[in-house]
Order: sequence, then structure tokens, then C-alpha cells
Amino acid sequence: MGRIKGNPDLGGIGATIGFFIGFAAVSLFGVTAGKIKAVMDINPVLVGLLISAPALSGSLLRIPFAAWVDTTGGRKPFLVLLGLSIVGMAGLYFVLKSYYPNNLTMGIYPLLILLGVLCGCGIATFSVGIGQVSYWFPQNKQGTVLGLYAGVGNLAPGIFALILPFAMESLGLVTSYLAWLVFLVVGTFVYWAIGRNAWYFQLKEQGMGGEDAVREAKETYGQEIFPKGNITDSLKTSAKIWKTWALVALYFTSFGGFIALTAWFPTYWSVYFGRTIVIAGILTAVYSILASLIRVIGGQVSDIFGGERTAITAFFITMTAAIIMFFSQSFSLSIAGSIFLALGMGTANAAVFKLVPQEVPDAVGGAAGWVGGLGAFGGFVIPPIMGAFVNNGNHAGYAYGFVVFIVLAMISLSIAVLLKKMHRTN
Repeated sequence: MGRIKGNPDLGGIGATIGFFIGFAAVSLFGVTAGKIKAVMDINPVLVGLLISAPALSGSLLRIPFAAWVDTTGGRKPFLVLLGLSIVGMAGLYFVLKSYYPNNLTMGIYPLLILLGVLCGCGIATFSVGIGQVSYWFPQNKQGTVLGLYAGVGNLAPGIFALILPFAMESLGLVTSYLAWLVFLVVGTFVYWAIGRNAWYFQLKEQGMGGEDAVREAKETYGQEIFPKGNITDSLKTSAKIWKTWALVALYFTSFGGFIALTAWFPTYWSVYFGRTIVIAGILTAVYSILASLIRVIGGQVSDIFGGERTAITAFFITMTAAIIMFFSQSFSLSIAGSIFLALGMGTANAAVFKLVPQEVPDAVGGAAGWVGGLGAFGGFVIPPIMGAFVNNGNHAGYAYGFVVFIVLAMISLSIAVLLKKMHRTN
């Protein structure tokens, strides 16, 4: 029998690094959309589609890759997703190097979308890391380690939204993408070096049978959590429970909205208020980083006050903030509105995953797959809809587009109230 590698702390650190590296693609086109739009002369709907392209693969691939973790551990799925992201980033670099700025025409647009989708594969590492970290740690540490994993990993879009504008000012667009490619390759290598599967999966890889691997991992190494049943059955079971889809709707608003705004805000600040790309990047980073940090605190608040009550408060804040953004023509007021959006969405993100095991206890894995995957799909759907409000030169549409979040927050608030009433009567 071979030597077991790694330990829980390294397992958690490795997964967090992998997710951080992959999740940075959320801000892929957001900061650079203005420069691409200027040379391609595309309308706001197509801009919205472009900046949301990474969220397409980053959301939908969460479901099958989460299932894959239960059979092989997280290491192989992580490396596949990060590898696909590297292919997409390398493709973007060579396309921009070859065609930007003079030859970047509408004929290249579908290729940019395809490469953006490939880059977004790294975003799907979220669900892989959830499984990988969970198998390393005992039940009584799950909340803390998963909160740190999600909170630190979610910082990536905000940090990159902050760095990219400065990089473009000093390096230019093409060289900035090259630097990002190098960072992605180095980060993937770091994950390869320290990211490890939990003891059970390593024992299976070394040829030990399933039951023997469970016994050895439990008795020798103290592992508590193991894959249970068939993930396909879990997905089917959870899909038949209406509360699963209620939670999908909540996460569509909170986390899908978070991804959408991280991509949309650079365009909003630079075009609607005429701010420089650096200022737009800083303001986007403030929103994204704050929402990520609040998610960690939101988990603790949910433990104290309950997931439903926390969600109700969070979506009320989100709705109020969206109303402010809809009516605001003031730069300062819009900054305040974006901060309240971060508070509401970050708290709601934590509350939703507090509710998953409570509302769907018989199929937690499957429910988490649906919620995490289809909820994050909002990051792909929302930006083009917001872009539609700006079409035909309607400059005020950058503010009017926030009606999308008013509606989504009202629906989510109603669902959260319904879940609270149902929980009280059961």
C-alpha cells in the first residue's frame, strides 16, 4: 500500500486555492468589455452576453462535476476544470494578440463567446471544492471550513476586478491577458502540488476495496464523511421536492445576481457615470469583496437567527438597494446602493446553504447540486437582460436595468416568507 499524502489543513488550503484561481474568471470580460465594445461596436445586449459567457459553463458544469467528486475525489475534476480554463485563456490571448484592435470584427465575436465559456469552467470548481473539503473534515468543523473556503474563494472576482484596470493601464489589454494566463497556469500547478483527495479516495486509488477503504479511513485516519448512495438518485429525489426549486430561485437572485453584477458593474460605472476604468474596477472590487466577506458572517448569523429569518432580512435589503439603484442619478447614492446590494446578496448566499440540509434533508447532495448549479446560472441570464434596457442608445437604461433585481428580490422575499411559515407549521 502506498503512502497517504496530505492532511485536512492542506486539503482545505489546496481546494481554496483551486477555487480562488478558477473563480477569478467571473470578472473575465467585465473590466475589458469597454475596450472590446469600442473596437467591435457591439450593442449592450451583446456586451451583456459577452461578459456573462464564463457564467454559462461555470454554473451548469457544477452539477455533473459535483457528482464526479463522489466517485474519484476532487483532485481529478479540479484539474480538468482548471485545464479547460487554461485552454480558454490561452485562446483569448492569441485571438487578442492576432486581431486586437484593428481586426477585431463581429466575425470574431462567436469565438470570444466560446473561449469565455471555456474560461468559465474554472468557476465550476466551487462544487468540486465543497465535496473535496467536506470529505477531509469532521461534521463539527464543516460550517467553519466551508465558510472559509467559500468566503476566501469568492474574493477572487473582486480582487481581479481591482487589479485588471491597473494592469491594462500599465501593460495594455493583450499583455494583461498574458499575465492572467501565467497566473492561471501557476495557480493550477500549485493546486496540483498540494491539492489532495481525502484518505478514503486515496486508499481506493491504491487498489483497496470500497468497504475496506471506508473502514481503514475511519479507524486509522478518523474520516467521518463518505459518499453515500448514488448521486443520480439524490438528484432525482431532490428534484421531486418543491423546496429544492424554491432554494434554486433564492440562489438565482443572490449568487447569480452576485456573479452578474461583478461582471456588469465595470460597464455601469464607466459608461453610466463616465468614470475611468480604474475607478470602475475599484468600485466593482468593493462590491464583490464586501459581498464575499459578508457571506462568512452571514453563515454565523444564520446559525443564530435561522436561515429563513436571515434570508427574509437579506432579500429586503437587496430589494431596497435595487430600488435605490433604479432611481439614482447620483454617483454617491449609487455607490451606497451597491454597498447595500453587497450586504443583502452576501448574507442571502449564506442563508440559502444554511437552508439546504434543513429543507431537503433526505437528498442534501442532490439539492446542493441543483441549487449551486442552476442558481449560479443567473450570472449568465441577468447581464443580457440588463443590457436590453440600454439598447437603442437609452443611456438611462443603465439605471432602469436594476428593475430586474427589484422583481427578483420581491419574488425571493415572498419565497423566504413562505418557507418560514411552512417551517413553523411542520
